[in-house]
Amino acid sequence: TPMLHEIAASDLEITNIVNPLRKLLRRVEVLVGDVKQIDLSNKRVLISRGYRNDSQQVDYDHLVIALGSITNFHNVTAFSELALAMKSLPDAIRLRAHVLRHLEDANSESNSIDRQSLLTFVVAGGGFAGVETVAALNDFVREALPFYPNLCEEMLRVMLVHSGSVILPELGESLGRYTQKVLARRGVEVRFNTRVKSMTENSVFLVDGVAIPSRTLVWTAGTVPNPLILSLPCANERGRIRVNQFLQVPDWPDVWAVGDCAFVPDIRNPGKCHPPTAQHAMREGRVVAQNIAAALSGRPLKSFSFKTIGLLASIGRRTGVARVFGFNFSGFFAWWMWRTVYLSKLPGLDKKIRVAFDWTLDLLFPKDVCAVYDLDQSRDFEKDKIQLGAVEVFEACAQVERV
Repeated sequence: TPMLHEIAASDLEITNIVNPLRKLLRRVEVLVGDVKQIDLSNKRVLISRGYRNDSQQVDYDHLVIALGSITNFHNVTAFSELALAMKSLPDAIRLRAHVLRHLEDANSESNSIDRQSLLTFVVAGGGFAGVETVAALNDFVREALPFYPNLCEEMLRVMLVHSGSVILPELGESLGRYTQKVLARRGVEVRFNTRVKSMTENSVFLVDGVAIPSRTLVWTAGTVPNPLILSLPCANERGRIRVNQFLQVPDWPDVWAVGDCAFVPDIRNPGKCHPPTAQHAMREGRVVAQNIAAALSGRPLKSFSFKTIGLLASIGRRTGVARVFGFNFSGFFAWWMWRTVYLSKLPGLDKKIRVAFDWTLDLLFPKDVCAVYDLDQSRDFEKDKIQLGAVEVFEACAQVERV
């Protein structure tokens, strides 16, 4: 979700960027549950539902697999146990609560070493998620500091760790260098050509031997397709389901796959695939819907073909970078483009108005530093995450409403 960093930075209200499926899809039966097994031979899906985790079998005529991806911790136990992800709405809420709790603890901490680890925030990964997160996090903590009388900016340390030589490599070297300069000017340390190796409760260790005293690691260094994909008897490419140009799974004409979990061939460039981005996934969903309707009525199927329109990133404090139709943009105009594009893509007029109103308030008033949601002390959201595409968004929204 592109706006997660704005939730973490208190720019938006938490429920304004999600929509309940029951409201959006009035003529659709919505089942909220965990997908446990997909039986392609018998055309059946096994899910668990409710607080008792009751099992339920759902038979299908056509199946669309949109299981998405999960955070890739590279099988490092310390990361999965101690690091913070940035993949879902609960992740953003948890990060915000975590940061505010550390500011509160640091304000009353007399030991300078412990205080330093509380006030050092490390983000791993120099892609879109990592850059937008570190920029928003940096703005948030610096704007919140005046409310803590025993803290000052000299105590604060915000760091981005990237394995490459240029951040935001998808946008090209020029915009990547521009972004690095903007972040550095605003107090963010960027470490290139290194990776996070491991972490403990009070330190983050890099592969080059550097130890960073920090209790906060936000992990955005990659994702992997949902592991349930590997249990399916169909061809896959690096964990993603191979589909044909119609988004059908070969040998299973009633099964379709889209989004992060699908390896979609690019018919314009034989041998290559479409990137797993939101703008591709949205259009894949439309084509699949049209093709299922065509298959039911015996009409010809439509091939999927789409060329990326552009890529945009918000890099904090009314600044952005964008590459649209081959042209580079940066600064305030790129930031305005980012907000305009994502506001237009938000489903529901009421949500568009709410987000626009939040953004207007953000221009006029300081950030809200109320620590309302402390998810580390509530029930484990990860156990309740739904792995069925858009249903995950619905359940996240429902959980937030219950907190």
